[in-house]
Amino acid sequence: MKRSIAARSFAFSLALLLPLMALAAPVEIGQPLPELKLLDQREAPWEVQSTTRLLLFAPGRKAGEIAQAVLAEQPSEWMATRQVMYVADLSRMPSMVTRMFALPALRAEPFSVGVVLDEKLLGDWPRRTDTVTLLRLHEGSVTAVDYAGSAEELRAAIGRER
Repeated sequence: MKRSIAARSFAFSLALLLPLMALAAPVEIGQPLPELKLLDQREAPWEVQSTTRLLLFAPGRKAGEIAQAVLAEQPSEWMATRQVMYVADLSRMPSMVTRMFALPALRAEPFSVGVVLDEKLLGDWPRRTDTVTLLRLHEGSVTAVDYAGSAEELRAAIGRER
């Protein structure tokens, strides 16, 4: 009887701790970018490559529209040659809207998009309302965090990437 109470107590404690352990590590300048393994819009494995120099993060619909508009203007090899990757957070979108509208629209894009469907995966990633977050990386570590609230600002920011 005592073991079953102890076992239940342990299981209860573990159940309280697991959600905390599942949260993503925060993104901090000077620190390695937390590992992020996702699927892309076509359900292929997606993760930030060690050679990535710029990670565009769209935490919402408007930011996604800005990022997609600017990325669609670039030549097909631009993201690979510039070592740019793009991740879109769709976790706050109703699942039916995600399945019926957002994912089909993303599948039409010629570039790969890491798709976040669980907001816990991004924890404290830097974000501002209606802006694209630009995480500048060097050898997997975050060197700077910038924001672009319009297509013009994003074009200017990525234009500095050489």
